[in-house]
Amino acid sequence: MNQAARLDRKFVWHPFTQMRDWLRRQPIVIVGGRGAVLRNARGREFLDANASIWTNLHGHNHPRINAAVRRQLEKIAHSSALGLANEPASWLAQKLVKAANAIDDSAGKSARQSKIVNRKLEKVFFSDDGSTALEVALKLAYEFTRRTRGGSSRPRFLSLEGAYHGDTIGAVALGHIDLFHQRFQGLLFHTDAVMSPYCYRCPFNRAQPERDDARNYRQCHWECVGKVEQKFAAQKKTGNPCAAFVFEPLIQGAAGMIPQPRGWLGRVSEIARAHGALLIADEVMTGFGRTGVPGFQTPSSSPQELKSLFACHKENVQPDFLCLAKGLTGGYLPMAATLTTRSVFDAFLGRYDEFKSFFHGHSYTGNQLGAAAALANLDILSSERSICARQTLEENLRDELQTLWPLPNVGDVRQVGLVAGIELVKNWRTREPFDLRERAGLRVCEAMARRGVLTRPVGNVLVLMPPYCTTPAQLKKMVAAARESIAATFGIRAR
Repeated sequence: MNQAARLDRKFVWHPFTQMRDWLRRQPIVIVGGRGAVLRNARGREFLDANASIWTNLHGHNHPRINAAVRRQLEKIAHSSALGLANEPASWLAQKLVKAANAIDDSAGKSARQSKIVNRKLEKVFFSDDGSTALEVALKLAYEFTRRTRGGSSRPRFLSLEGAYHGDTIGAVALGHIDLFHQRFQGLLFHTDAVMSPYCYRCPFNRAQPERDDARNYRQCHWECVGKVEQKFAAQKKTGNPCAAFVFEPLIQGAAGMIPQPRGWLGRVSEIARAHGALLIADEVMTGFGRTGVPGFQTPSSSPQELKSLFACHKENVQPDFLCLAKGLTGGYLPMAATLTTRSVFDAFLGRYDEFKSFFHGHSYTGNQLGAAAALANLDILSSERSICARQTLEENLRDELQTLWPLPNVGDVRQVGLVAGIELVKNWRTREPFDLRERAGLRVCEAMARRGVLTRPVGNVLVLMPPYCTTPAQLKKMVAAARESIAATFGIRAR
């Protein structure tokens, strides 16, 4: 066994991992990578089919990001943001504000959506990761609501069933996945949950299973939207209306790559606004082009016109808090940002003796190396070459995923941009799920690793989230490995 593998088994505790099982096998030790390829200590190469847990955008060892980090290293690696400013973080904040306000007000416009008021995001609070980005938004929204509604109020938060927003205590309180969160209930404050628009398993969807994304053949009357309206109305009657609505736009990640039907986000955002609630968009996974180029492009649009990098803009929704992490630095360094409005910022202004400051911070807030990597990342994302490559990759992924439908254990294949979730079931005609104890998703991923493709499931859902540099041949291999592994795991004949 490799020395690093021995040391890992002896000393390292891995996240979201049953360590008893981990200690029974030899770990894959990654020592290098380039593009969409990872290399282990034995020299074997693997395709990185989930972008290193949804973080790596442009591939490993990208020359432009490498160069940006090296240039910054020659100046300074880190200095405190408590009482000091620095150059790359200042430039990054400016670029993020510009990107966050690049929303086309005609996007997804309809009579229903025309009432949505888009607020300009003007301030950036840097932190370390997705959990802290949500924690910042939660604390700011909590205190802002208290200051604008009266200090005696206790703000309420609404999030979706199956929500996951991170592992810090506030972020956990916003989550509603019992397997992850139930055992920590004694540490948490209460938040409300509302029905998630899970078309494939929605009790209001009267359609029989088909060999297609369930959103395309659903038969319902937007009952999921009605549930949101009912929840806001019920809470309003208590005299303490919901302070904020927290959501992942277009697709929920850790819930099982659950995509929202077109129009859902715009409808529920209008409801939240009508009830005076703030909108907190968790774009930790969905940001920076991961959900594809905006849907409002026309055949005559040039790549330069397709400016928006954020999922909520696809339905003309601008939140009060935009939470970013993961792909912010292109997958290089831990860094996060929470963007908000001038009105929120102004509520924390006052004389020193009023103690209105936002009493929250991190040692590595605004880190120069992370900011330098993020600036290079944004430059790459805005290039014509990157935009065209992402469009092509999205189309190729859609085509390749069609080859999975003949497998009887594939219940639903759902894609939003460059995110794909493949739900495994016992039989597609009945939608009967595997018990999590059967490790269906893990077994398929282990089989994929033997075929040279690395990813990690979310329960019984396989995740494919390729880096933007993935070639057509590499993408074909990723999907083929999934197809062959599903067939081998469940003893069926792949076509």
